[in-house]
Amino acid sequence: PQGYWKGGTVSVYGYGGGIIPRFSEVGKAFPKSKEFHTLRVQPPAGNHYSTAMLRQLADSWEKHGSGLVTFHGQTGNIMFIGADTNATQHFFDEINDYGWDLGGAGPCVRTAMSCVGAARCEMSCTNELKAHRALVNNFVDDVHRPALPYKFKFKVSGCANDCQNAIERSDFAVLGTWRDDMKVDQNEVKAYVQAKGRQYIVDNVITRCPTQALSLNDDDTLEVNNRDCVRCMHCLNVMPEALHPGDDKGVTILIGGKRTLKIGDLMGTVIVPFRKLETEEDYEEMVEMGENIIDFWAENGLEHERCGEMIERIGLANFLDGIGIEPEPNMSATRARVSYVRMDGWDEAAEQWFERQAEKAAG
Repeated sequence: PQGYWKGGTVSVYGYGGGIIPRFSEVGKAFPKSKEFHTLRVQPPAGNHYSTAMLRQLADSWEKHGSGLVTFHGQTGNIMFIGADTNATQHFFDEINDYGWDLGGAGPCVRTAMSCVGAARCEMSCTNELKAHRALVNNFVDDVHRPALPYKFKFKVSGCANDCQNAIERSDFAVLGTWRDDMKVDQNEVKAYVQAKGRQYIVDNVITRCPTQALSLNDDDTLEVNNRDCVRCMHCLNVMPEALHPGDDKGVTILIGGKRTLKIGDLMGTVIVPFRKLETEEDYEEMVEMGENIIDFWAENGLEHERCGEMIERIGLANFLDGIGIEPEPNMSATRARVSYVRMDGWDEAAEQWFERQAEKAAG
């Protein structure tokens, strides 16, 4: 059987990606379907559009393309679907003049995504939009000129709710988190118990905690064992007026998330359990880490192999060694499922870990 579409090569001057070429197999029977290319355009960080921006884009697309637009797939791009080869350059030139750029397509750094974050969400633990822009601005050449084993994606979510699906869908996931105690307003907890009843709180908050870190006291106050809290966000989502992230905020960085390709779906593996993201130096360090990871993967990844698949193939220890990051206990990709663990070299490894912590504290 014959499919309706075949690929090809279409680009704009100076770019190697950003356009998905579609040529029709049935162009003779349906002449208007002969060419129906898709242009990927990068959105603003956090998808902050004004209606004027959207009208301007829509008018340009009505002029040069089909008028069909998609907001937003997991690619992160605005997808302008349906233009012929001649129109792609004209449409790009027009929107580029008033500030828009093509996104990633092909074996390149793909369009980054970030949640609306601190602009409108009380759970935000970092400046998502700044992190997004720092990464995109640095890797813009790698977006436009595909030269990698396969695609590499950055996503930024302001908390562990992960509204951007960063853990599941990005090679480099930046998640906002906190490392001090969760903030609890006991008066609001009591008001919530009063309004909903103790049974409701027990069934929907206390027993839903994955590490059993919560308990409801006899006087209707909430007790939190912060040492066991894994920041899953469930209790904060159910009682947002009573519970809130702590004050010592930062980010967790996970590497290697992806959907099924050579091997099945992978969740990101924690590489940096906690890092402050406040000063310009902090942002520069994050970008530099991204550069080191992409360089190592570009050198060691097989063709059409995602970063997470490379880590699975060469092992996490070799990957950490290659990017110059010391291993930590939090970097385990999965929990141990049996209680019988080999302890060869345990004492030496533990001693080295404590020495590194002491050096950090002293430095």
